[in-house]
Amino acid sequence: MVFESLIKPIKAITKPWELFFYGMMVTTAGIFLGYWVFRDKADLVMIFLTVFACIPLMFHALRHEEQLDLEIDNENRLLKKHSRVLMFYIFMFTGMTVAYVLWYVLLPSSMTQVIFKQQLITIAQINAPTVVGNATSGAIFNKIFLNNAKVLIFCILFSFFYGAGAIFILAWNASVVAAAIGNLIKLSMAKYVALSGIPKIVAVLQAATFSFSRYFFHGLPEMIAYMIAGLAGGIISVAVINKDFESDKFSKILLDASTMLLVALGVLFVAAAVETWVTPALF
Repeated sequence: MVFESLIKPIKAITKPWELFFYGMMVTTAGIFLGYWVFRDKADLVMIFLTVFACIPLMFHALRHEEQLDLEIDNENRLLKKHSRVLMFYIFMFTGMTVAYVLWYVLLPSSMTQVIFKQQLITIAQINAPTVVGNATSGAIFNKIFLNNAKVLIFCILFSFFYGAGAIFILAWNASVVAAAIGNLIKLSMAKYVALSGIPKIVAVLQAATFSFSRYFFHGLPEMIAYMIAGLAGGIISVAVINKDFESDKFSKILLDASTMLLVALGVLFVAAAVETWVTPALF
């Protein structure tokens, strides 16, 4: 009740930048409450606590977007309206990621190994297949795109069956990306200090800039695709709950959701291409 009273749904849509700080706050609370109460399972409990704090906002936002589907006939205008909620998602995801990275870097390694245990295992599983073999860039692209497409499908299903369920996918991905960024920051800081002997604060800034750029360059477009898919699934979910499928306008809702899914697949395709060819060249 306390968290959801801090920011109202309509204000969140009109001023999405405030969701950055909201995302940082609920994530920080989730980390420490999860570690304090369920220490051995903090890696997953902190995700659920973060999601619980976001569900009221997400549910009201989805209801608002579903109502727009019933009121607006022009598809281009409707997509423009949906973009406001997309910014809502982006700022919240970025706030979550920054909070996870901050605490990954600041907390002792003994704590981060517990808090991010499952995230670090996931990162190791993702990186393991790319270490061996001489796969072509085309094969790597296909693997990345298909894996991301599976996550996209999960976003749609979670949103459809649980309404604001896609926020779980976003929170989980934020924690995994943050663990990778935080680990890279620590490694880069040590390298910068060892090679150049520069002040620690400068090393921190250089390491943070490099690490965020390395993962956000292709990671943010991926998250945007998941957000669009989650929004589409959530709108259909709300329409079913409200029994709008019995009305003549349900076909328009399906058309809008289908359009958003095509856009999400297009963004995911671009993100996979960037991760395969652009990111390795730049970083």
